[in-house]
Amino acid sequence: MAQLRDPEKGCPWDRKQTYKTIVPYTLEEAYEVADAIEREDFDELKSELGDLLFQVVFYSQIAKEEGRFTFDDVAADIADKMHRRHPHVFADANFETEEQLGSAWEAIKAQERDRQPDGSALAGVTQGLPALMRAQKLTKKASKVGFDWPNPEGAFDKMVEEVAEVREAWASGDRDHLADELGDILFVMTNIIRKLGFESEEIMRAANNKFERRFRAMEQYLAAQGHGDMTQLELEQMESAWQEIKKDEKKNV
Repeated sequence: MAQLRDPEKGCPWDRKQTYKTIVPYTLEEAYEVADAIEREDFDELKSELGDLLFQVVFYSQIAKEEGRFTFDDVAADIADKMHRRHPHVFADANFETEEQLGSAWEAIKAQERDRQPDGSALAGVTQGLPALMRAQKLTKKASKVGFDWPNPEGAFDKMVEEVAEVREAWASGDRDHLADELGDILFVMTNIIRKLGFESEEIMRAANNKFERRFRAMEQYLAAQGHGDMTQLELEQMESAWQEIKKDEKKNV
C-alpha cells in the first residue's frame, strides 16, 4: 500500500484517494463478504475477506502518511479492546450465566462510553450503518435504559396505529407527512423484529432473495407457456403464475 501511494512511483488512482473517497468501496466489500457467507462460497469468502482487509490497510496507510496512526496501532487497539471486554477469558473474572456475562459486557461498554464526549445511551450507533441495522441498534440501546415495550404485543399495537396514520397521511395528499409516517412504520417493524430475536438486515436480505427467486421462476414459468414478454400480460395472469410458483415451493419443502 505504501508503494501504491508512493508520490513518485505509485499508482495515480491510489495516490489521490482519501478517507472519504474509499468509503463506498469499503461498504461494497463488506456486503460482498456477507454475500459470500450467505452463499457458503468459502473460496470466494477468502478472496472477499482479503479485499475487505485491503480497505483497512488503505485507511491505515493514509493515516500513517498524516502522522495519525499505523496499521499496527489499529491491530493493537482492537486487541486491547478484546482483552478489556473479555475479563473472563484474559483475566480472573468468572461469570456463572450468559446473563451475567451480558451484563458485564454492557457495563464495560458503558465505562468506555463514559470516557467519550457523547454520554448519551445512544452513543456509538454510527450514522454510516444501513438504515435498518441502525434502527435496530438504536432501539436496542434505548431498551437498555428501559425505554421499550415490555413485550412484542405493545409493538404490534403500535404497528396497527402507524398503519392507520399512513392511511390518513396518504389521504391528506401531504407527501412530506406521508414519508414521515412510512418511516415510522419501518422503524416500528425493526423494533418488532428485534424483540422477536431476529436481525432486520438478515430478515430483509432473506426477503429480497425470496422475491428474486420467485420472480425469476415466474418469468421462466410464463416463458414456458409462450408469454416471453411479461409487459403484454395482465396483472391477474402474473399473479396466477406467482401463486403457482409459491405452491411449487411448498411442495418441495
